[in-house]
Amino acid sequence: MKVLVLGGGVIGTTTAYYLAKQGVEVTVVERQHNVAEETSFGNAGQISPGYSTPWAAPGIPLKAAKWLLEKHAPFAVRPDGSLWQLQWAMQMFANCNADRYSINKERMMRVAEYSRDCLQQLRKDTNISYEHRERGTLQLFRKQAQMDVVGRDIEVLKECGVDYQLLNRDELPTIEPALIHAKDKLVGGLRLPNDETGDCNIFTKSLAKIAEGLGVKFLFNTTIADIEHQNNAITGIITADGERLTADNYVLAFGSYSRPFAEKLQLKLPVYPVKGYSLTVPIIDESLAPVSTVLDETFKIAITRFDNRIRVGGMAELSGFNTDLPIARRETLQMVSQELFGGGDFANARFWTGLRPMTPDGTPIIGESRFANLYINTGHGTLGWTMACGSGQLIADIITHTPTQISLEGLSAARYN
Repeated sequence: MKVLVLGGGVIGTTTAYYLAKQGVEVTVVERQHNVAEETSFGNAGQISPGYSTPWAAPGIPLKAAKWLLEKHAPFAVRPDGSLWQLQWAMQMFANCNADRYSINKERMMRVAEYSRDCLQQLRKDTNISYEHRERGTLQLFRKQAQMDVVGRDIEVLKECGVDYQLLNRDELPTIEPALIHAKDKLVGGLRLPNDETGDCNIFTKSLAKIAEGLGVKFLFNTTIADIEHQNNAITGIITADGERLTADNYVLAFGSYSRPFAEKLQLKLPVYPVKGYSLTVPIIDESLAPVSTVLDETFKIAITRFDNRIRVGGMAELSGFNTDLPIARRETLQMVSQELFGGGDFANARFWTGLRPMTPDGTPIIGESRFANLYINTGHGTLGWTMACGSGQLIADIITHTPTQISLEGLSAARYN
């Protein structure tokens, strides 16, 4: 069996790896010069199944309206001139109720928890190294109101069997010692001890090398211009150079660019490019640096420890495919990080932006399409790194007709019909 994986981010690369492990002949088509050069390049770095939470949550429409007026807001809208932007936002707001939130969070956590298990097994199988740590994630609350509503998330954690610790202000430095200097700004936190961290870019590039050892071919600097289909099947893809590539099956893993590509096939995938930002900061004072990942609930910013660097990532901006780097976004990332951890060399930090492929309900699209030989693996939003291995394994199992280890209920694009 031959499979073409369209896209070489962390989702496409893990998909290729798991397909190859099951004896499939795989070729990955990627427009960049290497894997993980776009959204997978500089993400926040945390692998946080327990925090696999939909942006579409109760109260978000009101909060979003307030955020539009704040300088350091975690959410912003810049009109992109399309009706689709408004339609997607309205679909997201339609999911901002308690019932939909619980359904969507369960689906996301189901994939994320499974994905962490797959990643742990992959480490055992390959000894892959990517500056990973297994010291949990700590969500910080600056306001008592945030602590007061955390019970909703804890109920879902209990239902999914996820370990957690609810901490008061004085307990925070026992987990993250450097917070001793910032605890007066905080009221408490929620810790998930089983979460992990790691550099997604290093992981993806390392896994691509391992996949090549299993026979996977990578076609870099290759842009797909068109896709051919007949009746209910894909018959080939055409590159910008006019080359025609064929396979028995195809996997669409184009991230934020999945929707415009799917439109060529009259497939409607509600995936919008939600822009995020990050700073990668060299550490100059270990005593003022985090030991794992901290999530600032107020600003929706994650601060993650690598070996000798801190990755500060977050914010959500609806601005189409814009990849500008406004200084105001850098200032927000730096402000939050310095308030909590002052041990970074911010003068030499690298500022980056990426487009996360977000669905209106937060759940990724994983599974079959209406074309018999086209499979979808996209829409992971801010959780592509968290969900990558599990998503890749699921797609490999579906294509090879292997029973999946978790339920596929609610994961395919069929839920939008």
